[in-house]
Amino acid sequence: MKVLMLSKACAVGTYQKKLEELALQPEVSLTVVVPPYWREAGRRSYLERAYVTGYELRVERVIFNGHFHLHFYPGLGRVVRSLRPDIFHIDEEPYNLATFHALRLGRAVGARCLFFSWQNIYRRLPLPFNLLERYNLSHADYAVAGSQQAGAVLRRKGYRGPLATIPQFGVDPEVFRPLEGSQGADVDVFKVAYIGRLVEEKGLTVLVRALAGLGGDWQLTLIGDGPLKPEILGLAGRLGCLGRLAFIPAIPSMEVPRYLNRFDALVLPSLTRPNWKEQFGRVLIEAMACQVPVVGSDSGEIPNIIGEGGLICKEGDARDLRDNLATLQGDMELRRRLGRLGRQRVLELYTQAKVAAATYQVYRALLS
Repeated sequence: MKVLMLSKACAVGTYQKKLEELALQPEVSLTVVVPPYWREAGRRSYLERAYVTGYELRVERVIFNGHFHLHFYPGLGRVVRSLRPDIFHIDEEPYNLATFHALRLGRAVGARCLFFSWQNIYRRLPLPFNLLERYNLSHADYAVAGSQQAGAVLRRKGYRGPLATIPQFGVDPEVFRPLEGSQGADVDVFKVAYIGRLVEEKGLTVLVRALAGLGGDWQLTLIGDGPLKPEILGLAGRLGCLGRLAFIPAIPSMEVPRYLNRFDALVLPSLTRPNWKEQFGRVLIEAMACQVPVVGSDSGEIPNIIGEGGLICKEGDARDLRDNLATLQGDMELRRRLGRLGRQRVLELYTQAKVAAATYQVYRALLS
């Protein structure tokens, strides 16, 4: 089967392992179109080439790069007409112009087309996005939702076709794994990490308030960029804990395991907002694969991802988060046990090989 995938997300190196795993499936000939870079919040994230064996990775220019809803690939028609795929996997939300453009091109050459959605909050969209969404929902041959909540939103929106629930990406457990001796010499310091965008909805001010009241010696490392950094600095200064915070700019995806292994806990204290709630929390499975215990809020999909592999706190509740962190801080054996449980959960549910195998079953269903 000839499969064409359109995915700006697959410009990220660690995500490309799923592509290699897909290419290993029986009779799959895979071509993946990615942009040379993606612009977000004024920063360009350039294409990483980490896993590029067994399939063709094609780079195509993007118009309106950085505009999630409006971007599209002007050269995509040439690619579709030359390849004439059996399956066109459009790795975009159904309300995006890129999805509409790709779906029209795929249908024109007789390809079976599917899209992917993380959207887990029902929202009425303005023109023209409601029209794009309506077309895509009624003309796609299959849909893949990243969570049960996202699937329920698609059904409420009127999608009536076949639907599978599969995460967009997993992790490579050979890369995201525990590294011996990586904790360093400061065994008496409780090292807490957050990795991701520094934005309000990630609950980072809640995390600072929680840690400010934590006893003992601790350090918080925030890896990423974003507009909330000045507010975090100001809050930490007022609470008297600024010296315990460390900031590291966003790092390449292949460097994440090395950093994760330095920490005693990874925290994702996300906050639900009227137009957003946590859709997955990929950094959770990355940390779990490294046997780093995780603490997450009960926003969106986080509790379903963590399961028994970590601790859950009430979103927005600094005291509850502090209690969970204090529990981990004072119990080394619990940290080890949660680390083992977390990695086992990833191996069972969230490896790139598992995600690829489930996606391949969707392809088979499309062609049958």
